[in-house]
Amino acid sequence: MIWPFKSTKNFSKTIFWGLIFTYFSFVEYRFLILTEHYGGYDKFFCSTWSTNKQLRKSVVRVVGSGSEGSGFFVSDNKVLTNFHVIDGEPSPKVILPEGDFYTPVRITANKDADLALLYLPEKVGQGKVLPLMRNIELTDNEPVIAAGYAWGTDLAGEVTISEGVINGMRNPKEATANYVQSNLSLVTGMSGGPLVDRCGEVVGVNTLTTSGLSLFVSSESITSLWPSFNDQDITKIEFYPEESPEEAVRAFYHYLKIRNMKEGFNLLSEAYLEKTNFEEWTSRFPDILDVVVFSVEKVEKSKNTVFVEFETKNWVNNDVEYHYYEGTWETVLEDEIYKMNKSKIKEIEDPYYEW
Repeated sequence: MIWPFKSTKNFSKTIFWGLIFTYFSFVEYRFLILTEHYGGYDKFFCSTWSTNKQLRKSVVRVVGSGSEGSGFFVSDNKVLTNFHVIDGEPSPKVILPEGDFYTPVRITANKDADLALLYLPEKVGQGKVLPLMRNIELTDNEPVIAAGYAWGTDLAGEVTISEGVINGMRNPKEATANYVQSNLSLVTGMSGGPLVDRCGEVVGVNTLTTSGLSLFVSSESITSLWPSFNDQDITKIEFYPEESPEEAVRAFYHYLKIRNMKEGFNLLSEAYLEKTNFEEWTSRFPDILDVVVFSVEKVEKSKNTVFVEFETKNWVNNDVEYHYYEGTWETVLEDEIYKMNKSKIKEIEDPYYEW
């Protein structure tokens, strides 16, 4: 007899079941710790590989003349980004990962929350929409993933994906929105991109960053703020081609900037249209992302001729090219509007610094 057991057999059984109990208690404890670390049982089984694959499809570039950033699809034809990415830009372009780009037909925003919504002319976001987490349930040190186009168009290639952990929630008293805090370090160009959990649900929008700490407008704030979005803070362009030859030339290049090709074509004179048609004329500008007019001045001692200097930003083979031009447009008054009649525009290879 092995005290206090009645027999060696009972002693062996006790040791056996004790080991089984200890093993499964340890495994269950480790599993509990792991699932808590990942934010729950459901997130533990999510694949970051599939989440990253979806981010590469869903995150887009948002490009203007003065700033660039990122965005992501929240519906088949709507892209969410930061307001500061499109602030002052009447016609940002949304560039899809495949390389196609679109001009929003409408923009609404909540400037105080630093959020903007871009409405695209076509439903090109099918299969690319990222779901917003309406009721945030995050744990400290839970893994999260941020995506965006680091350094904008200065760095060609696919979206940058960075992994970090949750540091907590921040609810400033006087702020319009609440924030998710992470240890991620974002860089220029990633603003407006999504912050997602392991399962690919959006928990925030890349907004503020410093070394080793970033803040993201929370998805709860986004969904609650939708009704407040409007266009009162969105920059708009006004056109006055009837006022003067200078304003007509300015309007012509601004129509190219916003890719309103129909109105730009309507500013061509009858004589000019004898040499082209809409299809041929629009085929000259397939890749223009933006046009910046530096100078528009009437030529001295001329009644209807205008000197112009401008820059175009072109999207060619998934990369940006800049071109600089100067020259003159002769205009003609037709139907009480000054129209483009004859051009002498040439490309400048090395523009002087004042441009």
